[in-house]
Amino acid sequence: MNIGRHGTSERSSKIVVHNNVAYLCGQVAADAEQDITHQTQTMLAKVDELLASIGSDSSRMLTATIYLKSMVDFAAMNLVWNAWVPAGHAPARACVEAAMARPTLLVEISVTAAC
Repeated sequence: MNIGRHGTSERSSKIVVHNNVAYLCGQVAADAEQDITHQTQTMLAKVDELLASIGSDSSRMLTATIYLKSMVDFAAMNLVWNAWVPAGHAPARACVEAAMARPTLLVEISVTAAC
């Protein structure tokens, strides 16, 4: 059983790869003081970086779970999401309202992708 762990700390790994499937830890905005548009853009940029680091990309996403602090931001988040996801490569996706780890965070994502 070959399991690869990348960016591992005592609490979690940024990426775990098993059977050519990558599991990314939750990603949040680079600057949590910004609005939902900026937070979503920088969060997805982090996903791009992590996927690229293992030779994958957003066209290989299998699933995505998006956590929003408030569903009021659903439409604005989707505008960024829709522009980011490659045409014809939308993953299975869920979007839920959830309490965030820090009060200024508006969005978080967890992604599974093929390598």
